[in-house]
Amino acid sequence: MRYFAPGEPRRLELVTTAPLTPEHKPVLVVDYGAQYAQLIARRVREARVYSEIVPHTLSTEAILAKNPAAIILSGGPSSVYAEGAPSVGADLFEAGIPVLGICYGFQAMANALGGTVAETGLREYGSTQTTFNGDARSLLAGAEKAPNVWMSHGDSVSEAPAGFEVLATTAGAPVAAFANEAKRLYGVQWHPEVKHCEFGQDILENFLYNGAGLKADWTAGNIAEEQIEHIRTQVGDGKAICGLSGGVDSAVAAALVQRAIGDNLTCVFVNHGLLREGEAEQVEKDFVAATGAKLYIADERERFLTALDGVTDPETKRKIIGREFIRAFEAAEIAILKQEAGKGEPVKFLVQGTLYPDVVESGGGEGASNIKSHHNVGGLPEDLDFELVEPLRTLFKDEVRAVGRELGLPEEIVGRQPFPGPGLGIRIIGSVNEERLTLLRKADAIARAELTAAGLDEEVWQMPVVLLADVRSVGVQGDHRTYGHPIVLRPVSSEDAMTADWSRLPYDLLSKISNRITNEVDGVNRVVLDVTSKPPGTIEWE
Repeated sequence: MRYFAPGEPRRLELVTTAPLTPEHKPVLVVDYGAQYAQLIARRVREARVYSEIVPHTLSTEAILAKNPAAIILSGGPSSVYAEGAPSVGADLFEAGIPVLGICYGFQAMANALGGTVAETGLREYGSTQTTFNGDARSLLAGAEKAPNVWMSHGDSVSEAPAGFEVLATTAGAPVAAFANEAKRLYGVQWHPEVKHCEFGQDILENFLYNGAGLKADWTAGNIAEEQIEHIRTQVGDGKAICGLSGGVDSAVAAALVQRAIGDNLTCVFVNHGLLREGEAEQVEKDFVAATGAKLYIADERERFLTALDGVTDPETKRKIIGREFIRAFEAAEIAILKQEAGKGEPVKFLVQGTLYPDVVESGGGEGASNIKSHHNVGGLPEDLDFELVEPLRTLFKDEVRAVGRELGLPEEIVGRQPFPGPGLGIRIIGSVNEERLTLLRKADAIARAELTAAGLDEEVWQMPVVLLADVRSVGVQGDHRTYGHPIVLRPVSSEDAMTADWSRLPYDLLSKISNRITNEVDGVNRVVLDVTSKPPGTIEWE
C-alpha cells in the first residue's frame, strides 16, 4: 500500500471497465424527465440489445459522438409548446440514425419536423383502445388492429410531419403513431415499455430489429466474455481485492475478475456485524467452493459498531458504512501484503459490484437526480487510493444473475434476494447496536424461512424486514402489558428495482410470520405490512 506524504493531495480514481465493444454500439434512451426512462432501457435489454440513458440536455453533436446504433426519445411531463420545455433539434433526424419517439419524445419529434402538437382537451390516461391504420408496417408488424395501449398524455399530435404515414389513431389522438420508413423515423403516443400495454415489447423489438436492423446479441455469455477481456486489459498483471458482502452483485463481480486474473485477485469478506443470520458462513462456504478464489476474512464488527454508535440519520449511516468499508479494505490489504511479502506489486485495484440502478439512483448517471447515496457510488471517501473495477456497472439485477449462472455460480448465490451493502444498518430506523441487530436478525430469519417454506422466493423480488428501533407501542403478551418495537415487512415485486409494487402475500402466510415473530422475538409486540409501491416509496426504508 502507498501512503500519502504530509500535505500531498489525495484523490479518488474512478477507473471503470468499459462495457462495450465495437459490435455493441448503444441504443441511447434520451431522458426527457420520464418516470419510465429506466424502464425503456430495461426493455431494450430484454430484447438482448445494449442500451444507455442520456439526458435531454446533451446536444445533437454530443449524442452522435456516442456512436449510437439507434435512439429512443422518452416520455416526459412537459408540453412541447410551453416556455422552457425540452426540445430536440431537427438535425438529429438528419443524421441517418434510426429514432423512435415515445409519448413526449413522439411529440417533440413531430414538433421539430414541422408537425402540429396541440392541447386538444381530450386527455388519455391508462388503458386506451387504439386503431392501427392500413397495412402492417415494420413498427407495428404482428400486432392486432385494435389493441389496448397504455396512454399518459394531455397534448396530442394533430398533424403528422410531411413524409410521415399515420399508423394509428385513438379517440383523443388523431395521430397516435407515425413512421417515415425511408428515414427510419418512428413514433408512438403510448408507452410500449409498460407491461400493461398490449404488444408493447413487440413494438419495441420491431423498432430494434426491423427499423434499426439490430441483432439480439447482448447475451449473458457475450457480456461475461467481453467483461473478462476488459478486466484483463485494465488490470493487466496487477493485483486486485474485492469485498464480498454475501450478496449476488459482489459475488458475480468477483467471479468475473477471478476468471480474468486468477490468483491475482484476493476476495476480502468484511464481517461488519450488519449481516443477516447465517450469511457469513454462506460466503465462506458457497463462494469459495464455486470459484476456488482466495478469500481473506476480516472481522470488523467492533469497527463498524463503534463508528455507528448513536448515529440515526440514514444518509450519515450510509456514508459511515461506505467509509469504514474502504478503511477495512485498506487494513485487509496490509494484512494481505504481510502474507505475500516479496511476491510482487502492492494491490492497486478494488473490485465493486455496482449496478446500473445504483448509478442512476445515486445521481451518477448523466443528468440523474440523487435519490439516495450508495456506498459503492456516492459514499466513497475522497482519499481512496484504489482504482475501481466495476464490471457490473452497466447491468440490471437480472442480467447480473444471468451472468452469474453463465459463470457457474450456484443457485444459492445467484438466486438470493437482493441485500443492500450497508446491510441491517439501514434496516434499523434509529441508532445501531448489537442488541437491536440481534433482534432484527431473529425477525428477519423467521420471515425468510416462512417465505421459502411457502414457495414464494421467486415471486417476491425482495422482502426487507425493518426494525422501528425508535418507536414503541403498547401490547399485551402473556397477560402482561408490554411496550415493544414494531417490525415492518416490506415484500415487493419488481423486475429490476427501478420500479416495484408491494407483493400480495397470502393472509395465512402473513399471519404465521406475525405470530412467530411476536412469540419468538423478545422486544417485538407488533408486526406491520408496508403496502407502498415504488414510486413514491423506495424499497428500503433508509
